Amino acid sequence: MELTTESRQHIEQVAGEALTQLESIATAAKSKLHDGRTLGSDALASINTMTSSSAIQRLDQISQANRESYQVLAAEPAIARVVVVDEEGEERIYYICRTSPVSGFPNLASYRAPVGRLASLAIGAEFTLPNGTVVEVLERAQLRPAALADGWDSRDTVVEAEHFGPLTIESLRALLTEIAGEEVTEDLLGQLLAEETVKANIIDGVRRSVITKMGLRDQPVLDQYQDEIFRLPLDKRLLILGPPGTGKTTTLIRRLGQKLDTAFLEEGEQRLVEMVGAAQGVAHANSWLMFTPTELLKQYLKEAFAREGVPASDLRIRTWQDYRRELARNAFGVLRTASGSGTFVLKDGLPSLSAEALDRPIQWFDDFDTWQRNTYVKELHEAAALLREARAPEVQSQGARLQDILARAADSTLASTFGSLAAELPKVQALVTTLKEASDGKIKAALNLQLNRNRAFLDELARFIDGLQQAQITDTDEQDELDADEEDDATAPRTGRAAALNAYMQAVRAQARAAASKRTLSKTSRNGKIIEWLGDRSLTEADRAEVGASLLVQTSARRFVNPVKRYLDGSPKRYRAFRRERQQTGSWYRNEGFEPRDIHPLELDIVLLAILRAAGDLISKSNVQRDIDSPAWSSLQPILGHYRNQILVDEATDFSPIQL
Repeated sequence: MELTTESRQHIEQVAGEALTQLESIATAAKSKLHDGRTLGSDALASINTMTSSSAIQRLDQISQANRESYQVLAAEPAIARVVVVDEEGEERIYYICRTSPVSGFPNLASYRAPVGRLASLAIGAEFTLPNGTVVEVLERAQLRPAALADGWDSRDTVVEAEHFGPLTIESLRALLTEIAGEEVTEDLLGQLLAEETVKANIIDGVRRSVITKMGLRDQPVLDQYQDEIFRLPLDKRLLILGPPGTGKTTTLIRRLGQKLDTAFLEEGEQRLVEMVGAAQGVAHANSWLMFTPTELLKQYLKEAFAREGVPASDLRIRTWQDYRRELARNAFGVLRTASGSGTFVLKDGLPSLSAEALDRPIQWFDDFDTWQRNTYVKELHEAAALLREARAPEVQSQGARLQDILARAADSTLASTFGSLAAELPKVQALVTTLKEASDGKIKAALNLQLNRNRAFLDELARFIDGLQQAQITDTDEQDELDADEEDDATAPRTGRAAALNAYMQAVRAQARAAASKRTLSKTSRNGKIIEWLGDRSLTEADRAEVGASLLVQTSARRFVNPVKRYLDGSPKRYRAFRRERQQTGSWYRNEGFEPRDIHPLELDIVLLAILRAAGDLISKSNVQRDIDSPAWSSLQPILGHYRNQILVDEATDFSPIQL
């Protein structure tokens, strides 16, 4: 392209000034790094022995952040140069850097700061500075600094102004060298060659950098629309769409970096961060997660985060596959663990789902979630009715109170139902404790009778149980498993006399419950095998009827002891029942080809979403957050511990609607 003499002289002037500024900033940053004067704990301790450790820690953090900024500036002093003019006609030049600026440069601003937006605005765009001055962008240069042995350069610098551009200059340093050489070139041939070199160095338009390896392209300055996204408030939910290579991931990472730096948060955002941090006990800098579809993409992301100076460990960048398993096994007990707890076994290729479930996951989830809520509420009504019909007057009156609460809450949300039941928790707990002491007393009396007849009885039972464990009984009496929820200690001993005592109590309770509810105990279940071995060495028929009736009352009352925990913890077992019911009607699932305890990864997502959605609905209520330490709501605390201030998803189209 043909540049006017005036434009060319202007570009030469910009090149000279920019390289001088890069040199000055880098020198200042290196000087700060080398002089060693940082506000460390040693310096503080000598200044004031009374300074609190938290203040020292905070200043150490500031000092570390400053050191990191100086290191970035020493390697990359600035990423843009912007010229603006105010309404009085006064021009001002700003240099924009990727990190916090070094002191001594009033015109150097961080890209994360409000002024940093100038680097992304189009020529002619207006911008209001933090001091209220309205300025117009006259000129913009995107810099790519490179430190050479004999000074600084900027490669593939894109320059644009009102009267020219955009132009890509391969090397600012070469431009200045050529100009210096031209003055001493006397012959015409030399001049013509020099002009050609200048033309080759200045290219019309924006030149794309050549891809030398797979990875995310470094894009120091975002375009105007990306920049707008990057600066939106912290509590905005965003979906960024665009073809490959348009900078979606770069925008996400840049936004995260800006929002993690509390110095650049708005006042309202800072208050929000402090409030959430106090409730969760997680520092804002660590309160984020980014999900990526594959391990390979995870590695590219870590490189991109490193360029932005955002610490990103494997704890922060996760694949959903790994995180799902961790949540399901360790946090919510949906998957079986080595200790035998948990409901399901995850099978990746399980042929359980019909095409309908895969095509309409949102409707499938809604069907399960509605079904399980209705089932749970129905269980509460049935339990209250059973208490109302019990023989003991105190149980009857408790049942009547609970029925009254449920009737009033009929059209309410689960959150308000749980809130209404909260006042009854201490009374129900006291009732369950009294009844349990009496029924356990009866069972222990029967055991003592056997021990009086045969002191080796427990040892013989222990040997029999060891044999059962080796035989690996897999069949369980599902109804009894549901009834026995929360009855027994999860940390119960697994061997010896203590384990034999625990197994005796469990089996005799199961037998009494089955008798009282006119069911037959499954002979192939663990409890069924123990009862068969015991023969007539358990409760008498009369005691069995009495204990069984009491246990049914306890089971009903327990539904109200901690209804929130019961609802959340019961989701996996309700899912199993839902799947069985829908299989019979041919909805969502195939009829055969898998075990009841096996679960497909997409089914696991449905269960996890149901738990998280229900917990989220409750946690979002201000009264619940306020009283989260109380017995009524304390089961939500572990879930609140998994919340993060920022969740990012890379390549969102590779995730299912349920996962998102």
